[in-house]
Amino acid sequence: MAGSGERAGPTRDRLTALLADASAAVLGTAGGRATGVYLRSGTPDVLRLAVLAGLPGPLFRPWWRLHADHPFPVADAYRLGGPVVLPNATETMRRYPQFAAGLPFPFGSAYVPVPGATRPLGVLTVLCPALTDTGDELLDQGLLVRLAEGLGAELLGLAGGDEGAVRWDEAPLCVRPPPARTARPAVGRFTWDPATSLVRADDRLHALLGRDAGAFAGTADALADALAPAEAHRVLAALRDTAAGRPPGAPLSLRAGDGTPRLLDLWPADAPGAGPAVTGVVIHAGEAACAESAADPLPQGVLCLDRLGLIVYANPAAARMVGRCREWLLGRALWDALPWLSGPPYDDHLRGALLAPEPVCFHARRPAGDDRGGPGDGDWLAVSVHPGADLLTCTLVPASRMDPAAGPVPRAHPDEGAEPDGRSMAPLYRPIALAIALTDAVTARQVSAVVVRELLPAFGGRRLAIYLLQERRLHLAWETGFPRGFLDPFEGVGLDARIPGVETLTTGRPLFFESMAQLGAAYPGLALDAAVGARAFLPLIASGRPVGSCILGFDRPRGFSAQERTVLTALAGLIAHAMERARRYDSEAALARGLQEALLPRRLSAHPEVETAGRYLPGTQGMDVGGDWYDVVESGDGLALVIGDVQGHGVQAAATMGQLRSAVRAFALGDRPPDEVLSGTNHLLIGLDPGQFASCCCLRLDPATGLTRIARAGHLPPLLRCPDGRTRVLDVPGGVVLGVDPHARYPVTELVLVPDAILALYTDGLVERPGADIDEGIAELRLALAKAGAAVRRRGGTGARSLAAVADRLTDAARLAADRPDDVALLLAARHPPPPAPGRHGRRAAPAHGP
Repeated sequence: MAGSGERAGPTRDRLTALLADASAAVLGTAGGRATGVYLRSGTPDVLRLAVLAGLPGPLFRPWWRLHADHPFPVADAYRLGGPVVLPNATETMRRYPQFAAGLPFPFGSAYVPVPGATRPLGVLTVLCPALTDTGDELLDQGLLVRLAEGLGAELLGLAGGDEGAVRWDEAPLCVRPPPARTARPAVGRFTWDPATSLVRADDRLHALLGRDAGAFAGTADALADALAPAEAHRVLAALRDTAAGRPPGAPLSLRAGDGTPRLLDLWPADAPGAGPAVTGVVIHAGEAACAESAADPLPQGVLCLDRLGLIVYANPAAARMVGRCREWLLGRALWDALPWLSGPPYDDHLRGALLAPEPVCFHARRPAGDDRGGPGDGDWLAVSVHPGADLLTCTLVPASRMDPAAGPVPRAHPDEGAEPDGRSMAPLYRPIALAIALTDAVTARQVSAVVVRELLPAFGGRRLAIYLLQERRLHLAWETGFPRGFLDPFEGVGLDARIPGVETLTTGRPLFFESMAQLGAAYPGLALDAAVGARAFLPLIASGRPVGSCILGFDRPRGFSAQERTVLTALAGLIAHAMERARRYDSEAALARGLQEALLPRRLSAHPEVETAGRYLPGTQGMDVGGDWYDVVESGDGLALVIGDVQGHGVQAAATMGQLRSAVRAFALGDRPPDEVLSGTNHLLIGLDPGQFASCCCLRLDPATGLTRIARAGHLPPLLRCPDGRTRVLDVPGGVVLGVDPHARYPVTELVLVPDAILALYTDGLVERPGADIDEGIAELRLALAKAGAAVRRRGGTGARSLAAVADRLTDAARLAADRPDDVALLLAARHPPPPAPGRHGRRAAPAHGP
């Protein structure tokens, strides 16, 4: 929420409280499993997740920020202004394949725009269990629309009716959903005697099953029928196998007659002197098991998580297996408490348990060598995550208890410290994720960053280098993890060099080395770094054309399975095509920038009594050019200074900018006052009907007297630096942006620009910062203008400061920024002290710097 000064804090507090209440209302009335609200951000056309209820924010970080033009349901609901409803995974995959590939789980979802005064403020999203193709309606769409309308009205009221002030640039607020239902007894115990088939159940189990002790027959058949009528045969078979010494490797996931999820765990009784028996525990999955103590004596580990991923219960066995005390675990996020359960592929497993109704089972290995480790340190665990309405129930079973029928435990590489094969199987699903991520990468630098983010973690790599082919030589485009200066000797190497990075490209075959010793033996004399790990050299070939080479490095020796080699080769093809596209973009973008710069003035009109300086920096995010411009025009005996910003990006914005600049010049050359210049340009833009609008600030300066007349059309107010160093924002009332209202009027403000004062006109790209109010950016520019004016020496000790140096200082930070979401334009003007001569008389106004 936009705000400044003392109001910023309470405004943010009220906004977060409103979003939290709205999310709870949606979950409480609409029947969704999770909900979120996206709001507009300080970056144009970018939506940010403001609140997420019912799901842990860190697990869904890839979806915190979405561009309004991306092929995602949130973007479509916002851009088109209507609901988007996806009842199941089939419909999601049909309409939004990229979104479905990123979240490949069976769930339904609805996306409803949050209306504002003229356009949506954001999007309300609701996730729920998927529907089958029965024609049933997913949620109450009418109710969702009413809830979204109510949220929009409250947001506008909180912003004082200013919809531009409703925005979010922070991490999402994570809200715990209201409990779905009251807690019931969650854990019950029993013993079964195979010889007599008698079952002895405790009172908790009778209560969990909803049966009186006197009504329970006390047999194995009666127990199986009470637990899961449709799966009684599974229960009986598991009882018999456990009595024979073959307990299930993980708790059985069952469904009661009413569909309630239940877990059943069994193990042979080992009490001294006891005959063959089976002990069992029934867990009501998803209920408040953390309130029970009956799971404490279980031999397998049990963890309960709330829907934000916080551990709310851990039994002693779980604490021993993870090497932490129970008190330390409680209240911590799972990925913080057990970092070896985070990252790919475990994040995807946990997302699946949160979004899908079926349990998720996988293998995980706790790293060895941790001095906190207890029994099982470094051993494999079978992890099962069972979803519930309020809680997730996780069970941990050591590898020694795994059922052989479930498959072998993932085998670690024989070399000490090597990545286990089970973890290295994670890349099998990465081609889709990498392909999706690469669709948003348009420059070689962005492609390389995506590869680092997606490829290295999936394979456990630590080093990456990407070389691109140019004029039969390989040039380094990106590297990470290698020692400083190590890659310098390989820069610009020719295709006749016998090194693996060249040979993999010239032969088209990937090269894999399980250790540096193996690499050194294959290439004697090749310079090697201090690491002893494995290396993979991948050819980057797109449509049969060589593009470059990719080097993937590991800190330790490891093998590469045939499956991994196939996946890495496929990924290299994706990277090659993305790099080829990025190179085309670079050349096309350079051409587009050249065309755009041709529309800007090559030089500014000069006057002996006025110095001007202009700067323009194109945005570096995305492929489109922008529509910022500035100009200085001789207007009668004076000068007209203008700066403007066409809404949007792309060729259309640049074309509109060229038309507006020509129109402004034509009106200004006729010596018209600034309000008539803006009015004439406004009518012209409406007549052209390009579907775009533009902000503009126009002023006419009399060099002899300093009389300055200013008019604004929705543009940011100018700044003034007085000769004594004080700076302030000029209070210049303005009209609406150009291209909207044919009857718009643009009031004129007069002031006197005294000699040696600096007047600054700028566009929003110079003052907007993600997560900050634009008023803060303007205040920072004021301070920078004061410092720059003081630091730059006067030329020759007299006259105006060098405005070119001041302009450079004001744009240094923007010029060095890696990603500029918007264009930047700046125009400065200052008067020289007039020569001692009879001055011309003109209208005088109050000095611009005050008394």
